[in-house]
Amino acid sequence: MVDTILNERAQQLLKTLVQYYIREGQPVGSTTLARESNLELSSATVRNVIADLERLGLVKSPHTSSGRIPTVKGYRVFIDNLLTVQPMHSLQVEQLKEQLDAEADTQLLVESASSILSGLTKMAGVVMLPDREQSSIRHIEFLPLSDRRVLAILVFNKGDVQNRIIYTNRNYSQHELENISNCLNVELVGKDTTQVRDSLLTQMKDAQESMDRIMLNAIEMAQKVFKRDTAQHDFVLAGQTNLMNYEEIADITRLRQLFEAFNEKRGILQLLDQSLQAPGIQIFIGDESGYEVLDGCSVVTATYSDGDNIVGALGVIGPTRMAYDQVIPIVDVTAKLLGTVLKARI
Repeated sequence: MVDTILNERAQQLLKTLVQYYIREGQPVGSTTLARESNLELSSATVRNVIADLERLGLVKSPHTSSGRIPTVKGYRVFIDNLLTVQPMHSLQVEQLKEQLDAEADTQLLVESASSILSGLTKMAGVVMLPDREQSSIRHIEFLPLSDRRVLAILVFNKGDVQNRIIYTNRNYSQHELENISNCLNVELVGKDTTQVRDSLLTQMKDAQESMDRIMLNAIEMAQKVFKRDTAQHDFVLAGQTNLMNYEEIADITRLRQLFEAFNEKRGILQLLDQSLQAPGIQIFIGDESGYEVLDGCSVVTATYSDGDNIVGALGVIGPTRMAYDQVIPIVDVTAKLLGTVLKARI
């Protein structure tokens, strides 16, 4: 690893360079670095160390300046080895908690968390909606629509309500749908959606053997409602226009591509899904995201849970030149507070 071959002096100069660039947004020259580092080194010595850092790919020189700025590799060494994160003050945590609308339904709760992330960091805040695969069914109801369509109303144990329109082979009367709802509420209430799918296979076999027509209709309806749909994941984004205030990503073409990516959602969701694979804070710098449109950006994410299960991820999207020491605790605390609210609803 690069950081293991950096002596203490080189590490201190790299740390100082990154911190100065994050704060000022200007390439850092050797004279400035010598002054800011408090190491009492000559500019010539600093220049030699900078040259070594550049050979290692940790810093680079923009075309318009003789100073240096961090590379993605340099940021990574800084974050993994040199960054000191200060925890949020208890008063700040209480203020953040007050801003999170714990009484709101899940959609509004997530919107509240997204706005908090955006407001505190002055960047874009993104929060994935909780994965309903982990939510158990409290009630299910069907209403007839026209053209062989049925509205399924699902109430989950965390207070979520979801409406799904399903297409059937024939029209169903209100009375038939009430019978179907009654059957499914007896069989499925208290199960999560994964358990529901497993249960439907057994119920189908039993119903076929007994030729229970109502149960067969109920199972057919439930299979349409609970079919695995990877597209049902979604996220709420707030503060994307804040990104226009950062010169390094404020190019019109880049912003247009970034906003199109936000609207298209798939790439951002893939990144959030990737975050779900490991609990806690993850940081994607520039091309580490694997998503070209986010080159030049950093994404700081954290997972949140409802107690026992990780059900979503949230984060902040901004320039690579972000104050990581401030952003990381904001993301971390917001994720924990959101999880606490969701756990209380179980």
